[in-house]
Amino acid sequence: MDKKECYRGIYNILPLEIRKRVQDFERLNEIRIRSGKPVVLHYDNCEFFLDNNKGVTHDRKCAYIVKEQDIKQLIDYICNYSRYAFSEQLRNGYLTIEGGHRIGVAGRVIVEEGRVKDLSNISFINIRIAHQIKGAGKKVIPYILNGEQIYNTLIISPPGCGKTTLLRDIIRILSDGEGIPKGYNVGVIDERSEIGACYKGVPQNDLGCRADVLDGCPKAEGMMMLLRSMSPKVIAVDEIGSGKDAEAIEYIMKSGTNVIATVHGLDMGEIRDKPVFNRLVREGAFKRYIVLEGGMVGRVSRIFDERGSILYIRTQREQECLKRESHIVKGKNVVMTA
Repeated sequence: MDKKECYRGIYNILPLEIRKRVQDFERLNEIRIRSGKPVVLHYDNCEFFLDNNKGVTHDRKCAYIVKEQDIKQLIDYICNYSRYAFSEQLRNGYLTIEGGHRIGVAGRVIVEEGRVKDLSNISFINIRIAHQIKGAGKKVIPYILNGEQIYNTLIISPPGCGKTTLLRDIIRILSDGEGIPKGYNVGVIDERSEIGACYKGVPQNDLGCRADVLDGCPKAEGMMMLLRSMSPKVIAVDEIGSGKDAEAIEYIMKSGTNVIATVHGLDMGEIRDKPVFNRLVREGAFKRYIVLEGGMVGRVSRIFDERGSILYIRTQREQECLKRESHIVKGKNVVMTA
């Protein structure tokens, strides 16, 4: 899919008055549309208001203010004038459109018997523009792959620092066999449609020719389903965090299938201290830990093995910091303190 096609989905769903004012889609990360408020645009992670005439501005007084008609048009365009057909997705608070772009919505929640039945009076919309960065995973592949052996890998990252982007490209490289001895069958559990960004069942992001995707499926259930049905060499999953996730990962590893997963966190110490992951870390279930740098998108800070040994560190400053860290290894029990 070329760049023009990629951004067509966004262009087509924007309300007319907003559409004619937005000029640059290629560097656009996010559009925040709130009823009665200025349109907020994020370009290269810098915030601007949509100018009332055209382009962007830092002056709120010059900003375009969202009207009720804009919200109505946007919902009509997203749902193709059939809101009922998209009620299930809207109930989850988001949906994915052509091009893999993710639309988050908020408004009045209708609850029935303790469960969300519907979402009405939608007044807040967050459009996240999909940007696939091919090559993002190339630098970490040598640490994940040893000949034909794939190491169980956990990517640790603060929110918004590119862990999904990195995971997506690792999947693509392994699936296509790009620059490596061969390609592998990769099972992808995409609970929030952020990895493959499926639209009508088809991934809008390039996950390679040997990837099989379970879209919108809970992680723990999805991992078990793919293990039984698709015989993957490796299973990839984004943002694990529950006890069920950890149990499923442990079962999959013991079944001989590898796992590449991401988790929110600042460093290995934080992950080790979480009850959900403590035993997995202590017993060396993951053979590689890739830590992304906070405040930067997709920048690898450090890579560790299961014993806590440093395989990669990015800067001299970080090397000096690590001299003050104690790494005590007792058999398979790894203790890391800063």
